[in-house]
This record gives sequence, C-alpha cells and structure tokens, in this order.
Amino acid sequence: MKLAFSTLGVPGMPMADVVRLATEHGYQGVELRAHPEEPVHPGLSASERAAVAEEFEKHGVEILTVAGYARVAAEGDDGPVLDEIAALVELAHDLGAQNVRVFPGGGGQDPATADETAARRLAAAAPHAEDLGVRVLLETHDSHRAGADVARVVGAVGHRRIGALWDVMHTWLAGEDPASGHAVLAPHLGYVQVKDIASADDPTPLPLGAGVLPLAACLDALGGDTWDGWVCWEYEKRWHPAAAELPDLLAAGRDHLLRLGAAGR
Repeated sequence: MKLAFSTLGVPGMPMADVVRLATEHGYQGVELRAHPEEPVHPGLSASERAAVAEEFEKHGVEILTVAGYARVAAEGDDGPVLDEIAALVELAHDLGAQNVRVFPGGGGQDPATADETAARRLAAAAPHAEDLGVRVLLETHDSHRAGADVARVVGAVGHRRIGALWDVMHTWLAGEDPASGHAVLAPHLGYVQVKDIASADDPTPLPLGAGVLPLAACLDALGGDTWDGWVCWEYEKRWHPAAAELPDLLAAGRDHLLRLGAAGR
C-alpha cells in the first residue's frame, strides 16, 4: 500500500512545502488539485511545469494525480469538456503524473442520458490519454456517487486509459457497502481516496479514525497492506477553513492507515 495526500488539504501551499510535508511524514505521493487558485493548473508555462516536476523528482515523491474539475456527464456540447480533459492530460504528462481526475457532473438528468454522455466523452478522450501515457479516472461523486454508477460508465468505455477513482465517502453516502463498491470498481480501479467526517449531515473533515466512515472495511476490501496500489487522504480543508490544519495530522493519519492495512492483511 502506497500513501498520498491531496493538496486540497493545504490550499495554496507552494510545491516545495508540499514535497517537504510528504517526505517528512512518510507519504510516497501527492494528488495535486489543478485549479487556477492553486500553484498547479493547466495555465502553467512549459518552464513552470518542468520546475514542478523537478521538485518532486528531486525528492523522490510521486505526483499521483492531477485532480481536475471536468464534468464528463454535464449537459451541453462535448467540445469544451473534451478540451478541458485534454488540457489536464497534457498537464499530467508534463508533470509526470499517472492520472487525471474528472467528475461525473450529471446533475438531474435521466441517468441513462448522463451515462451515455459520460461514456461518449471518455471514449473520445481515451486516445489522447493513451498517446501521452496518462489514465483518466472518473470519481465516485455527485450524480454517480456509487461504485456501481461509475463502473457502469467506465465499463461501457472499455479502454485501459479510462478508469475509476473510489472516493469512499461518496459510496458510503450512496448506501453502498465497501465490499460491494470494491467488487464493481476493482476491474477499473485506479486508486482510493479516504477521508473521515462526523456524519452524513456534517462533512467537516476530521482526523482519520475520528469519524464515521468505514475505513477499515474499505482497506479490508482492497486486501489490507498486501494491496500494492495507492490510498490518498483527501482532507477537504479548502471547503472547511475552520477545520484543523492538515500538516499537524499527517503523521497520525499515516500511522492509522498503516495499522488498518496491517489488521486487514
């Protein structure tokens, strides 16, 4: 099991400080939130991209994912969505990142229509991702909260460069138990995002193990510490500024995940 954290937990932090946090607290990778208000986004120049990649490479920390905000099931023309995904894929390639994260964003559409739109766009994006060696991962989120929802779309695409990102909070909110969620996502799974919250009505981020999410069951479903994939802590400080500071929690969070993984081996 390899551990990463998301820069959503340290909004606006310079990349050198992000890398330092990873190395000091025993995280092998980082998920970079790609947004204009962050240091990393598709508007970076070639030299700026190279500098970010060099900073991570110099310290042996992997850039796991460029976490974008393209909504592949959203209503409207395909062109702008495909352009957004292409820009994220190119950014990921230039940074040496393995993955790009996208959202469903289907809103209140008929589910079959949203599925078809998402699958069509992901299929159209796949060849460019293939050419650049990047995988596009559809997150369990919003209109496609359950693992079964995302697996339905990704399975319809049937391309190795299109996969799934399991956000354990959203599958829990959908009422899907971890074993069932993992079973449908496993053929497509890129990695897992973990977090903890107080309740379904209060998504304020908590230290791992201090809330209600079934993290032990999720890691058990993966195979405990025998699983050689990535687990990424997405601490949503950006949306909850009053929450505790993530840097103070990173060491304990790492230890908690390693304990759960060992217990589920």
